[in-house]
Amino acid sequence: MDENTPRLNLARLIADRGENYGALSRLLGRNAAYIQQFIKRGTPRKLDEEDRRLLARYFGVDEALLGGPALDPLPHMLSDNKQESKIFPGVEAPALIPRLSVEASAGHGALPGSEEERHAVGFDRQWLKDLGLSAENLSIIDVKGESMAPTLGNGDTIMVDRGDAIERLRDGIYVLRLDDALMVKRVALAPRRGKAGLTISSDNPHYPNWPDVDPALVDIVGRVVWSCRRLV
Repeated sequence: MDENTPRLNLARLIADRGENYGALSRLLGRNAAYIQQFIKRGTPRKLDEEDRRLLARYFGVDEALLGGPALDPLPHMLSDNKQESKIFPGVEAPALIPRLSVEASAGHGALPGSEEERHAVGFDRQWLKDLGLSAENLSIIDVKGESMAPTLGNGDTIMVDRGDAIERLRDGIYVLRLDDALMVKRVALAPRRGKAGLTISSDNPHYPNWPDVDPALVDIVGRVVWSCRRLV
């Protein structure tokens, strides 16, 4: 096998599945540029054995495609021309959604921090499709504060659809920037001197609301489409 073949095979798998270089790198516990450098620059020259095994298991292919020794097909592997599992028909490899090291304040507003990927979380592709979501537009962040309680609480995790922002703005919960503060708030369209204004409000009645805000002053990051909460 030519030494470039594993790189070409991995690039094809990533393109076919709509995966993200950085998210896959973090799945391996590597720096975010690891997969891209392997494919684009040939560094490292070949995948580490454990990295190769994890990638083959994730994509459901024989390790031989990624430079490993040829093996007989195993029951848990996916077929070469399908994404369906032989044990669980219809199940695809999950879409990796990056979880960012930034918090959206459900309080008085927090200055945005570094938006680097902490790691990635896998979600069922069909579930995302049923919700009308595209994995490449999604990111996951944490909520800080109690202004959106009981809907969202301090420490909750939310999924933000960056593809559903100002162009499709409608009543709902959004992550936004206002006066350089990153926050999660309920946004409603409101009449404002003959053109659309915004009402930005908190679900917690003990926190302030901002009626009749000029949309030009607000940077809508994306719509909150999913949330989860740890039960203790």
